[in-house]
Amino acid sequence: MEILRFTTAGSVDDGKSTLIGRLLFDSKLIFEDQLEDIQNATVKRGEEGINLALLTDGLRAEREQNITIDVAYRYFATPKRKFIIADTPGHEQYTRNMVTGASTSDLAIILVDARKGILTQSKRHASISSLLQIPHIVVCINKMDLVDYSADRFDEIVDDFEIFAEKLEVDDITYIPISALKGDNIVNKSEKMPWYKGSTLLYHLENVNIISDKNLVDFRFPVQYVIRPHQDFRGFAGRIASGSVKKGERVRVLPSGLKSTIESIVTIDGELEEAKAGDSVVISITDNIDISRGDMIVREKNLPTVNNRQDAFLCWMNEAPLEKGKKYILRHTTKTVNVYVKEIVYRLNINELHREKTDELHLNDIGRVELETSQPLFFDPYINNRGTGSFILIDPATNVTLGAGMIKSAVAEIEDKLDIPRKKSPNTVWEGWNIARAVREKRNAHRAAVIWFTGLSGAGKTTIGRQLEQRLFAMGLQTTLLDGDQMRHGLCSDLGFTEYDRKENIRRISETARLMFEYGNIVICTFISPFANDRGFARTLIEPGRFFEVFINCNIETLKERDPKGLYEKALKGEIKNFTGISSPYEVPENPELIIDSTLTSPDLLVDIVMKKLVEAGIVKG
Repeated sequence: MEILRFTTAGSVDDGKSTLIGRLLFDSKLIFEDQLEDIQNATVKRGEEGINLALLTDGLRAEREQNITIDVAYRYFATPKRKFIIADTPGHEQYTRNMVTGASTSDLAIILVDARKGILTQSKRHASISSLLQIPHIVVCINKMDLVDYSADRFDEIVDDFEIFAEKLEVDDITYIPISALKGDNIVNKSEKMPWYKGSTLLYHLENVNIISDKNLVDFRFPVQYVIRPHQDFRGFAGRIASGSVKKGERVRVLPSGLKSTIESIVTIDGELEEAKAGDSVVISITDNIDISRGDMIVREKNLPTVNNRQDAFLCWMNEAPLEKGKKYILRHTTKTVNVYVKEIVYRLNINELHREKTDELHLNDIGRVELETSQPLFFDPYINNRGTGSFILIDPATNVTLGAGMIKSAVAEIEDKLDIPRKKSPNTVWEGWNIARAVREKRNAHRAAVIWFTGLSGAGKTTIGRQLEQRLFAMGLQTTLLDGDQMRHGLCSDLGFTEYDRKENIRRISETARLMFEYGNIVICTFISPFANDRGFARTLIEPGRFFEVFINCNIETLKERDPKGLYEKALKGEIKNFTGISSPYEVPENPELIIDSTLTSPDLLVDIVMKKLVEAGIVKG
């Protein structure tokens, strides 16, 4: 049976807990011991009848204050569908709990008190539901018994909400007049509102279409655990985040980019021919590829974005404010990495959906941020794939969850925030490649790739790059060498060495490398490229598994002794400003494909190491 996850939201005392209690009570889905418990609790409180809100308000503090504090989950089923309910709090100070309950929901019920109309917290929860991309919203206008079941009052509130909803990204909004206390239009049609021609709440929950909401196209399988019961079987366990997969399908493993074929799909009940989103399975592949927790298996030609910089919305859930530049832990699917908040772009005024400039995010704030992770994430925009577009931030000291986020895109895809922004002309149209790279690779008899050598001046980038190209050329392979000095004498001759100029230098080189890559070449880039973000941008332009960042490490004292161009001597005298390693920083790669030390090793041996890597990756034949 299908499972519908839904959440209740709205302002304080709008009747969320009572609604859920009534839904379960009228559906005869409350066990006798539960019913007896809430009857006794009602009597102790000196109330008449049965207080159905007590069914979900189970905390002592909730019952004392008659409010919901924590998220309460309830499970029930009808002959048509199974349900998981998240009863979330209405108080503004517990907005973070509302975000938690709504994050996995297919539908949100926004309750509105018919006497009070649309309140600030009603707007807040509707906005969060929209931000979380909940596809269906049901606005239940509650306590209709207290406004004499007035059709005019119902229409007035609907009109008010429609005006606000124009700012939301929700396509399906349904309005139902109800009385949770009396049971009107919850399970059974109300005789007191004959003017309402729509369905009851339960009927709507049973019949709302949620199949089309799920991403069944983009197969994403984050690996959670490697299973090796004996030497003849090696499987990868996890839960399919989106899409579906069949035995015999071609897949690609990230981050390596290596390809293989699905050999088997195993569950506790036996083998499957096909598995889909939400299934927990063990997948085996035909090739012996090194795969571990945090890696992702995807369809061969349907790839997620691979990037270590993310543009995201972040819901902050901690008393201490978000600190720009502080190290946090980010958990995305099954991958855990270190992360820094590079920039807080703006805070979202959740009541009016306005953007506000800020340097901090406080408890319950929602803002747009730019993140930089220590390793690339494999993600899709949250709007397309909630499974791979969401993440949480964790305090590395206490392991407390600090925030929940939704990725919009890679930072490289949003407008550049440097002083001189680059904008594409609206009059230019992208033209596809005349001859496909795969066709060129077939004729070349090798795969295209970008080998990006990075390191301080004098480390040996150019020497190793030149010898590598000579060896590849001698093998009859198609190569291109992009060298820093050559580029600055031509394409980049107008650039200096300010931070902007350095970024622009690497941007031009990255785009050039991409062109050469698409022409089927093995592109060798030898650039200091001191900033991790710039190297990360270059990586985003190249197909996963084809970009090799090679960090050439060398002792700084050795570099000063070598000083082939006399640059270190000039820099130490102050004759060269912004010289990397002396007066300008160099950001060491955290997760390059290869690290080689040129302090004592000869260039020939270092080229051997790079060649071995290319052979292992299937770029060239051994």
